[in-house]
Amino acid sequence: MSSTYQTQDGVAVIMLDNPPVNGLGHALRTHIMEGLAAAEADGGVKAVVLIGAGRGFSGGADIREFNTPKMGAEPSLRTVLDRIEGLAKPVVAAVHGIAMGGGLELALACHYRVAVKGAEIALPEVKIGILPGAGGTQRLPRVIGLEQALDMIVSGNARRSEALAPLGLFDEMIAGDLGAGAVAFAQRVAAARPLPRVRDRVIAAEGAAAFLAKARNDIARRYRGYPAPIKCLACVEAALTMPFDDGLAFERKGFQELVETTESKALRHAFFAERQAAKIPDVGPETLMRPIKSAAVVGCGTMGGGIAMTFANAGIPVTVLETQKEALDRGLALVRRNYEATAKRGRMSASDVETRMGHITPTLEFAGIAKADIVIEAVFEEMDVKKDVFRKLDATMKEGAILATNTSTLDVDEIASVTARPGDVIGTHFFSPANVMRLLEVVRGKETSKEVVATTMMLARTIGKIGVLSGVCDGFIGNRMLEPYVRQSLLMVLEGALPEEVDRALEDWGMAMGPFRMYDLAGNDVGYRIRQRRYLERPRLKPFYEISDRICEAGRYGQKTGKGWYRYEPGDRTAHADPEVARIVGEVRAARGLTPRAIPASEIVERCIFALVNEAAALIEEGIALRASDVDVVYLSGYGFPRYRGGPMFYADTVGLANVVARMSEFSRNPLADPEFWRPAPLLARLAGEGKRFNG
Repeated sequence: MSSTYQTQDGVAVIMLDNPPVNGLGHALRTHIMEGLAAAEADGGVKAVVLIGAGRGFSGGADIREFNTPKMGAEPSLRTVLDRIEGLAKPVVAAVHGIAMGGGLELALACHYRVAVKGAEIALPEVKIGILPGAGGTQRLPRVIGLEQALDMIVSGNARRSEALAPLGLFDEMIAGDLGAGAVAFAQRVAAARPLPRVRDRVIAAEGAAAFLAKARNDIARRYRGYPAPIKCLACVEAALTMPFDDGLAFERKGFQELVETTESKALRHAFFAERQAAKIPDVGPETLMRPIKSAAVVGCGTMGGGIAMTFANAGIPVTVLETQKEALDRGLALVRRNYEATAKRGRMSASDVETRMGHITPTLEFAGIAKADIVIEAVFEEMDVKKDVFRKLDATMKEGAILATNTSTLDVDEIASVTARPGDVIGTHFFSPANVMRLLEVVRGKETSKEVVATTMMLARTIGKIGVLSGVCDGFIGNRMLEPYVRQSLLMVLEGALPEEVDRALEDWGMAMGPFRMYDLAGNDVGYRIRQRRYLERPRLKPFYEISDRICEAGRYGQKTGKGWYRYEPGDRTAHADPEVARIVGEVRAARGLTPRAIPASEIVERCIFALVNEAAALIEEGIALRASDVDVVYLSGYGFPRYRGGPMFYADTVGLANVVARMSEFSRNPLADPEFWRPAPLLARLAGEGKRFNG
């Protein structure tokens, strides 16, 4: 962790060198200050250039220092920026690769900024629940204007340097070598006085009040549950209405308030959890990986087509196999329509559509996929069907090919058993729609080789997914946890809540979708078929799902049939409460002699969420999930769990595990409850008794 210092023709060049992204940790801040002092003391130095080593200028603050003494240790980033701004010699920021968060704030404090094309520029702090704390909300509006700055700060999204240059962020775009260009620029401006300081600029205020009022309403609606975006707006407004130093103080106060919030801690937990999920204890970086230069997908239905799109999107050629030409044509036509719809929304060009379609090759013969490096089976969710496919794959695929199954619940080991190469078999559970959803559960069988595990986890990143490793069990991590969650929601309908009341309580709490709307979207018939298999294995489950089975047996499969737990109008996905569902619910209650009761929203949330937590604790104890944070990643990226709550296990930590166990004990005394259901998993009971947390 260092910066290098050298002089070139009267220009001091301070290079930020802290791989991988030149994070502005305490040691690097110290080195920058030392370089500035050396430049100021050297009479031969007329200007200074700050430039990043490696792949970018700076990725900003080291968030590992948050909530530690190093975060505010001197020299703080604000001290460094004050030093730059007050230097008697011009300081030029030379930007390439990335300038994000504190990295952009560092550049904004410089007197001049130059850049090359393609650099990613952002203030992404809002994505971890905080706001720029070193003047970003005060300086950026002074440079690129109120509206553009507010959008960047509230969204946290990156923009390209060439798009921001016309707005005034960069004084010159460098073609060619950035270092040489920056030194030449510094020489040209070395004698110019007074030195331009961003703090001295005035923000154009015409129409600002109306713009900010509208933005405030939009942010409150769009970012419900997230405190940081509205505080970002308040800070940007302070840049307009307060003297610069007062605005800095206001921003700093907002930063300090946010960094202590549960929401920010949850978002930071999610950030680190996603990175931790890629680490498999017995599969180290030395593990050899197989090259994946081509792929194949068996099945071109909704799931198979979506999986093919993920490979095409990543530029990996993929062959799609169907045994019937009509099904193949229908599936590829749907893929094209999906791409064309994206193009109509302006998210890709017509040529992009053709390029991606060009990566997809259709075939009606197994021989057509024989040379693929990985093949993913995406056929009907029945064991005999999948076994038949894997026998054919075993006979067809080249040696060393990875044989993957997209099963969402079935035993990967049983599927692998029909092949002569179980070490090459792995589960890849994509989530629908596969081309959109970020989660990929990577299911490791008892004989899956370390090579195959490492390769598949790396492939997940290559195709833009978050891979989470799971062991083999019915439903793996996510769907196994979903079963008790849904069972509680159904039990509460039996007790007196209506489906829309359960959904509303969970959605108001932050879930992207309640369980009944979720099943209508996925198709109630899918769960119905899975339950028929489970009833044979666990007959005692059947009474819990009586209402759900009645809904399916009435042909109410969800959105695809226009009716499920709700009613849907043609061409409209709006869920409307349906008296027919209330009638079915009432009949089941009456047959059981039940008197409905009103169930508070808080009870609905606790019973559903704590059911998730308890099942997850069992999964971790059994070794199906490696760690609690992996469970959080699964639910944050695959099941619509509110990110600002950090995932079910992090949320349980915030409630207190002893409090979770106490509430579970209360729920077990419900007359309709199965006391065994609410028995705390051994891990949960142990941690609660010791006053510990799931996550550290």
